[in-house]
Amino acid sequence: MADLEDTKPLRDLSEAFKELAATVDSPTADVELAQFARASSLILPLIRSLGIAFKFAELSYASTVNDLVKASKSIGTLQALVDGEIEANTARKDTSNTRNLLRVKRGLEVVRAMCEQTLATDANSLRDPATKAYTQVFASFHGMAVKKAVAAGLYAMPTRAQMLKKLNEDEYSSAAAHMQSYVATSATVIQYIGRLFHSRDLSNVIGYMPDREL
Repeated sequence: MADLEDTKPLRDLSEAFKELAATVDSPTADVELAQFARASSLILPLIRSLGIAFKFAELSYASTVNDLVKASKSIGTLQALVDGEIEANTARKDTSNTRNLLRVKRGLEVVRAMCEQTLATDANSLRDPATKAYTQVFASFHGMAVKKAVAAGLYAMPTRAQMLKKLNEDEYSSAAAHMQSYVATSATVIQYIGRLFHSRDLSNVIGYMPDREL
């Protein structure tokens, strides 16, 4: 077992999404559900490092990724997952793995936005990047109660230095390179999932979801 001090969540995330993006860009672009679920699970350390403001996302995201991991034992690819549930007329159900795929997509989006906003400023505070990331990805799906809870949590955001320490990063330049890589490669993956939904006329699934959802 690797020593805890040797773990590098940002490096692992960056490498996993490079591989995933390469699969998406391949001629077949048939993404294995197991590979996708594993790569997506590597987001969790970063979400945890953001503190209480994103606790709602952490809890829901962890449960949802776990559901996809379980599904990957019997379902080969993302296409097979969605097409199978469309055929079974279950894709639009709240508990479907098609919905779970959407929830994970939003988790990838909020972390991507957070990384992008963090890289765009020299400030040590993460409150502004986190606020912009939340507004960009989640705010339109949440009611006032959730928005107020998130706004309160933003005042307890760790600093950038504190976040990087939790992620076992000693140098910002190295961490920034990993974040920039994730920003680029996750965009490819997120766009792929979006095309998968749109090509199967699942706009209602992509649209409004209740407050408890990612």
